[in-house]
Amino acid sequence: MLCFGVIVSTTNDSDRLALLEFKAEITSDPFERLNSWNDSTDFCQWYGVTCGHRHHKVTVLDLHSQGLSGSISLHIGNLSFLRELRLQNNSFRLEIPPQIGQLRRLQMLYLSNNSLTGEIPKNISACSNLVFLLLEYNQLAGGIPLELGSLSNLQTIDFTANRLTGSIPSSMGNLTSLEAISCYQNCLSGIIPQSLGRLTKLKTLILGSNGLSGTIPPTIFNLSLLIEIDIKANQIGGGLPEEIGFTLPDLQDLSIGYNQLAGSIPLSISNATNLRRLDLGGNELSGKVPSLANLRNLWFVTLFTNNLGSGGSNVDDMSFLCSLTNAAKLMVLVMHENRLGGTLPACIGNFSTTFVALRLGQNLISGEIPKEIGNLVNLEAFRMDDNLLSGPIPSDLGNLSHLEKLILSGNYLSSIIPSSLQNLYMLFSLSLARNNFKGLIPSNLDKHKRLTNLDLSGNNLSGPVIFPVAGNLIYLNLSRNQLSGVLPMEIGNLKHLEQLDVSRNILDGEIPNSLGNCDGLTILRIQDNRFHGSIPQSISSLRSIEELDLSNNNFCSEIPEFLKAFQFLEKLNLSYNHFEGMLPTEGVFGNASATFVAGNENLCGGMPVFELTKCVSRNTKSTGRVMKLTIAIIFSLLGIPFLVTLLYLGRLKRNRNEPVSSPFDDSLLNLSYGTLLKATGGFSLTNLIGVGSFGSVYKGLLQENENYIAVKVLNLMRYGALKSFEAECEVLKHIKHRNLVKVLTVCSAIDYKGDEFKALVYEFMVNGSLEEWLHPSSAQNDADGHLKKLSLVQRINISIDVAFALDYLHNQCQSQIIHCDMKPSNILLDADMVGHVGDFGLAKIVFESTADTRANTSSVGLRGTIGYAAPEYANGSQVSREGDVYSYGILLLEMFTGLRPTNDIFRENLNLHNYVAEALPQRAMEIIDPVLLHEGESHNSSQDSLHERNHIFQECLEAIYRIGLACSAEEPRRRMSMDKVATQLHSIRKQLFAASSM
Repeated sequence: MLCFGVIVSTTNDSDRLALLEFKAEITSDPFERLNSWNDSTDFCQWYGVTCGHRHHKVTVLDLHSQGLSGSISLHIGNLSFLRELRLQNNSFRLEIPPQIGQLRRLQMLYLSNNSLTGEIPKNISACSNLVFLLLEYNQLAGGIPLELGSLSNLQTIDFTANRLTGSIPSSMGNLTSLEAISCYQNCLSGIIPQSLGRLTKLKTLILGSNGLSGTIPPTIFNLSLLIEIDIKANQIGGGLPEEIGFTLPDLQDLSIGYNQLAGSIPLSISNATNLRRLDLGGNELSGKVPSLANLRNLWFVTLFTNNLGSGGSNVDDMSFLCSLTNAAKLMVLVMHENRLGGTLPACIGNFSTTFVALRLGQNLISGEIPKEIGNLVNLEAFRMDDNLLSGPIPSDLGNLSHLEKLILSGNYLSSIIPSSLQNLYMLFSLSLARNNFKGLIPSNLDKHKRLTNLDLSGNNLSGPVIFPVAGNLIYLNLSRNQLSGVLPMEIGNLKHLEQLDVSRNILDGEIPNSLGNCDGLTILRIQDNRFHGSIPQSISSLRSIEELDLSNNNFCSEIPEFLKAFQFLEKLNLSYNHFEGMLPTEGVFGNASATFVAGNENLCGGMPVFELTKCVSRNTKSTGRVMKLTIAIIFSLLGIPFLVTLLYLGRLKRNRNEPVSSPFDDSLLNLSYGTLLKATGGFSLTNLIGVGSFGSVYKGLLQENENYIAVKVLNLMRYGALKSFEAECEVLKHIKHRNLVKVLTVCSAIDYKGDEFKALVYEFMVNGSLEEWLHPSSAQNDADGHLKKLSLVQRINISIDVAFALDYLHNQCQSQIIHCDMKPSNILLDADMVGHVGDFGLAKIVFESTADTRANTSSVGLRGTIGYAAPEYANGSQVSREGDVYSYGILLLEMFTGLRPTNDIFRENLNLHNYVAEALPQRAMEIIDPVLLHEGESHNSSQDSLHERNHIFQECLEAIYRIGLACSAEEPRRRMSMDKVATQLHSIRKQLFAASSM
């Protein structure tokens, strides 16, 4: 035997040496599997090695899932009898050696889930017997080799989750034995080749998450053996064939979400009786959802973000739901962001007991929530936010003991919050915000130990503040209600709390010391209440705080020194309280765009930009007594008029507004083209929210943190687009302000077609542009489904926001910045209707030291937009602050008259400026936007108070017009500066607030 062994070893020495060379390239063998690979035993007995009985040659090398690291040896090609190479689930790196092409007998090549790089070797095509080629979850690059089309025995190809580029070669249509192809999550581009329609044995086609375009070849839908089609997250257009349910009878999975499919859902889909998964979300489908009654195996349905439904209240858009009662395994139904109208039918209570998730938000569903919803005892997620639901929450909802997420915000639900919700012990997210609930916050909230998010804001709730006093609460929003009493000491038990908002209530008392226990707080908003006292020392433990808003309360005493040590604090609002003493200058107090102290008359010192009085030291107090006597004598000589003048000038100094909050996560700094492609559904028209001179803006949703973004994609074929992009980047490097649209990142890359791609990613503004609110079309509704309308106070607030933004650009940046294109479409509104100035594609930076003006506009032509651009620009004048002021003045007049400066009534010598000037003062109310005409009316006031309010209303309106006229004066030097604009508008707003309380 020993002699025979020596003879065999000598005869087949090439395989033994090849294996030893393979072992030599292994850098880590955590399970010591290769310790047996030594000369003490025959190599055919080594771990993972199988030899053929006839030739004593290696036929199988199986080392899968052994934690091996290193590279695959070039000598692998010497195992000439190898039929199976199984190295999946390890950490092999570097390239796939081209010597694998020498393995003519190879049938199975499993290299999945490693860290392989480089390209797929073209000479794999020499492995003519290859049946399974599995390379998924690596880092392979380059294209799919054309030569693979010669592997006539190939049955399975899996290139999932690599970095492959280029198009799918049409030669793959020659693989007549192919049963499964998966190229999911790569960077492929181009069209799906028609030749794939020749693969008559194909059962699985997975091409999702690439950059494919064009349409799905009709021949694909004739491959009758197909079980799975997954082409989601591409840029595929066209529609689904009407006969799809007949031609694909065995279909189990149809996933074409996040594309650009149009048309309707074919009626024949119900004939694909084996269908389990129907994923058509994120497209442009329209029409009714057909009956799905025959799809008894269906368990997953997503049709979100389409145009499905007719949008009416008296329609049967929801009738298809009753057909789903036949699906005994149904688990998930996701249909948010459509135009589904009508009511939620009672038959929904007959859904399968396996049903766990129902999402119908952002539709036009009306009526009451049916009590039958309580039959879905295993439901875990129920979302119907931003619909037209009315009536109470049915008490039967309390039967859903497995419910984890209940989101009903943004409806017209009323009555009290039912006590039956106390039975929802598994709940971790509850949002009933923006409804008409009244009464008390349920006292049984303490039973919700798992609750992490609670939002009851924007209702008519009264009584004391109540919240779970134990558990894992992270987000608590009780703002915009009528809650009274104090903030309970138990707030300190919420150790995990990150955001607390109780603003705009009628709470009083002092800030409880226990709040300092919530040392993870990043946002604390308690503005617009009646809190008093001083800021407690315990607040100094809130080292993670990013936003602190205490404005419009009755706080007093000195501003504590510890606030300046908060290194993460980005916004501090102490406005309109009774703080006194010296304002610090360190930390956040050194940033005038992040700190707000207006309305605290006894504050002194601080940065000069705050324009506070100088602080009087103790050493000068005795001198002060003498000065007081001197001042008294002067006043007696100069009289009361002088004193009134001083008071008036003092009021003008209080010119800072409330800041704007931003809940967006700033950790997003590196977004690839692929990420943006997926976030926007392949830059789908469904997500298109605007088209400008140099590009298009898309709404996107980042899957990793569920944050919405706005992506401005430059049309680089347009002359001036690149220059606009460069200028906007240059400007955005220099600015950061609460009333400017926040840029999150810039993407400059190569897209899947090989073309240059440039985009700016902004914080998404949920309420769109001011243009949409001033001039809404019949199709533009607000979040509640009503035609968009702006109140007088909202318009003043937005005009102040824009004034502060321009004041910052003109006067507070290191280098002066001229926007050059102020107009309503460039002013965006966040969820709180706060104005943010955006689009800096035409902006210019003025470097005063060199008199250099850098810009991104054409060297010739009008700077800005017709109707808003300053008249001197037409004569070739340099851009200036005064030019922005002119545009702002026109904008202000437009906001309160409702007339665009390009309206047809303005002909010959008549323009918006002259139109308003001629109407003042007698006809101020005649030119007002008709939407504002009835705002001063009240049915519960005396005639005297009503008359007084209307008088103040008219005075304020006339004052606003005069500001607009002063800003849009023809001569630049006569125009009002933006800091004075903000001051005067702020004074007008205070006057209106005082009148509203009469």
